[in-house]
Amino acid sequence: MINNTFVKYWVPVILWVGFTFWMSTGTFNANHTSLIIEPILRFFLPHSPESTIVFIHGIIRKLAHVTEYFALGLLLYRAIHGQFKNLELSQGILYALLIVMLLAGADEYHQSFVSTRTASIVDVGFDTFGGFLGLCVILLWNRLKSKNLIEKM
Repeated sequence: MINNTFVKYWVPVILWVGFTFWMSTGTFNANHTSLIIEPILRFFLPHSPESTIVFIHGIIRKLAHVTEYFALGLLLYRAIHGQFKNLELSQGILYALLIVMLLAGADEYHQSFVSTRTASIVDVGFDTFGGFLGLCVILLWNRLKSKNLIEKM
């Protein structure tokens, strides 16, 4: 029988990690995403030079790293907090951040085996930053809750 706590807290993490690793396949390399993103950018910015379109495309790709790992940070903290209720807030945050960093490194290592992708320590930084931002939201949320500035949940 499957543990309900595992399903409730860890299955979303596992599914999201699977999604992030899928995003690291050749399907989402810069050449492929440019076929979708760059025409949209040209529609909204018809007079922009090609270099501007390429630059914005690059920013969108880096923001995707931050966004994916922002969500992962939230999901990891939720799972850790749900599984280990006796942990202090700071411990849960630290464990979640360490796992984010490990998964970001593993994701980039995975990309090193994909011929149309490149592994980058810079992307590990973007991923970690995204996870860090998600965990900052957790800290802020808890601070506001403790000061009764938001309704306790």
